[in-house]
Amino acid sequence: MTKRAHVIVVGNEKGGTGKSTISMHLIMSLLDRGLSVGSIDLDARQATLTRYIHNRAARGDCALPLPDHISVPSTDDRKADEARLLDIVNHFANTHDVVVIDTPGSDHFLSRMGHSFADTLVTPLNDSLVDLDVLGRVDPATMKILRPSHYAEMVWETKKARAIRGERSMVDWIVLRNRLSNLDARNKRDVEKLLADLARRVGFRVIPGLGERVIYRSMFLEGLTLLDLRRKITGFDLSMSHVAARQELRTLVDAIALPVGSGSEV
Repeated sequence: MTKRAHVIVVGNEKGGTGKSTISMHLIMSLLDRGLSVGSIDLDARQATLTRYIHNRAARGDCALPLPDHISVPSTDDRKADEARLLDIVNHFANTHDVVVIDTPGSDHFLSRMGHSFADTLVTPLNDSLVDLDVLGRVDPATMKILRPSHYAEMVWETKKARAIRGERSMVDWIVLRNRLSNLDARNKRDVEKLLADLARRVGFRVIPGLGERVIYRSMFLEGLTLLDLRRKITGFDLSMSHVAARQELRTLVDAIALPVGSGSEV
């Protein structure tokens, strides 16, 4: 039997959590490790990941690795859209080592279907009670989790869809606490406690994500990632902030336990 690719889905029904930035850095980390990567953008309307990759390709620098990428727009024909996505995922799964799927920040049938392919689900979450609401409902009086929220319920439904197809359950669900503050604020402590409780109930693990750094936004138009700083590209001199950001990325990639190829480290 041909070994199929490991599928990583980056998903959250809330926008502005850094899904496309995480997706791009995961893709480049995988390529950097010598793995073949197929990437799928299901957020074809906003298409942040697609534009990020196009910006990179437009540089015309053959030293910059690129994934085999495709954007999947939705039409008025749901069955045709689902069949197309299934064909793309199957093709990439049989021709690449890893498939990375970036999903929209909303509830959409293609997003749900994309989630159902996940061997690993990565959910970036800004470190706030507002963002936590997509995972669990909090009682403001007791500051305890009342019940899982709509996104957690959707993940459970997509696990069942995977089982119906005769596939094993999702291997790993990871929640990234993005944009963590260095301050020991009450909000930060509340989120940490609530996430730990919810993780036990719903079945995910929590790891640190990427900090709030200007470098991530400034690199988008250039199509660059933190890994490219080693190439001494004009206009991006390595600073202590960049070194710290690279360590964040290294910690993130190691925690996700991605497949390791023959390439170099972050």
